[in-house]
Amino acid sequence: MESNALWRDMVVRLTIGIIGVLPVTMICCDQVCQASVNSCGCSTTSGAVSDSCAAESGVYSDAGNSCGESLFGCIPPLTSSPLFDSCSDVQKSLADSGIVFNANVAQFYMGVVDGGINQSGRYSGHGDYIANIDGDKLLGMKGMFVKVRAEHRFGQSMAGTTGTFFPPNVAADLPVADSETLYLTNVLFTQMFSETFGVFAGKLDTLDGDQNAFASGRGIRQFSNVAFVATPIGLRTTPYSTLGAGFVILQDLEPVFTFSALNATDTAGTVGISELFRDGVVLVPELRLPTTFFGLPGHQLIGGTWSSRNYVSLTQDPRIILPSVPIARQNDSWSLYYNFDQFLFVDKNDPKRGWGLFGRAGIADEKTNPIGWFLSGGVGGNSMIPGRKDDTFGAGFYYSGTSSNLAPLLSAALGGVGDGYGTELYYNVAVTKWFSLTGDAQFLTPARESVDSSVLLGLRGVVSF
Repeated sequence: MESNALWRDMVVRLTIGIIGVLPVTMICCDQVCQASVNSCGCSTTSGAVSDSCAAESGVYSDAGNSCGESLFGCIPPLTSSPLFDSCSDVQKSLADSGIVFNANVAQFYMGVVDGGINQSGRYSGHGDYIANIDGDKLLGMKGMFVKVRAEHRFGQSMAGTTGTFFPPNVAADLPVADSETLYLTNVLFTQMFSETFGVFAGKLDTLDGDQNAFASGRGIRQFSNVAFVATPIGLRTTPYSTLGAGFVILQDLEPVFTFSALNATDTAGTVGISELFRDGVVLVPELRLPTTFFGLPGHQLIGGTWSSRNYVSLTQDPRIILPSVPIARQNDSWSLYYNFDQFLFVDKNDPKRGWGLFGRAGIADEKTNPIGWFLSGGVGGNSMIPGRKDDTFGAGFYYSGTSSNLAPLLSAALGGVGDGYGTELYYNVAVTKWFSLTGDAQFLTPARESVDSSVLLGLRGVVSF
């Protein structure tokens, strides 16, 4: 009965929320479309490369693009409406001038229906607003691109309900947990010197690093749990939003190597100039090579992080749920990670659609990182149900090994700590051109030995405009 009531509450809340968002989209045309259908806000680990490769179609490119965005980031329309058609005309006009807007508002209603710490349903949301500027089209500055991203969260966090280290709904906690302020998390300048080499500098967010065709999506397009959005191994050393610079090497307009030098502390809520490198630097190299195993597309990625920051405690981070406990002073920290995506089926009529396997693995410095090692894997892609080719799905499993060095400290704070693991299943329905609805189920066993395994059910509605 409790579970049925939770589902009814989910549907009611999301319906009310979606109706509440529609007036925002009505303003779109009146304000010369301050937000638009999805464009290529390009980013790898650093969010380095930016272009308007989706300006004409209004959809994300796939795994073979130069954008580093997720493969199924935007679903082609099943239906249309005069409102969005009118906005699309304005958007196309702006894109022809070199300005491409992309915005979405994601709303979630999730709840623990069994086990965990708190069995209750919670409503939350996340707004994401991106502008990509082509300097050549707009200002005649050939090879110059600018990416600006503003985002905010609202509602109740799921942190603390399941007892796991990884938030089951990471987008609802970003960019700053417990704050509903709009934050500027990207102001990134990229200068391409050729079709294969460019440099970048500015403020950037790192959530689009560790890209995977079937397990990325920023928590709003594919999986919701951070364990399947990016490797948790690198979260300890890499801030979410901070100042940085670096370079990118492309092959066939796709980033294959990125190197970033980042400020060691998160500055999502500030400009960041006064904090620049005050607490150290983070170096992030990442290599992502396209493959054609079995004659089908895929990628092999290897990356790492090294931070010179002085670590003296497990500080709070919206991407990982930990107590603030002191640790022995350490002068640096590191992590290594790997991931792959491999198509097993590609639609012969549309090579951008298909499904396949993904996997991740990583290790980290156990003196400073609460996660000593990590494994995950699963399947995802476009739906195999006849007539639903624009729907997407995913199923994944992760296992997280707690650091043997920090386990005693965590046990003292949390009452016994072992390893954690979990499963997430989702199915995303492309309802219209601008609205998708996702059903999500998670089965989580926390590292905290005093907390029972939990079952979490949820709905996610995303309005894109």
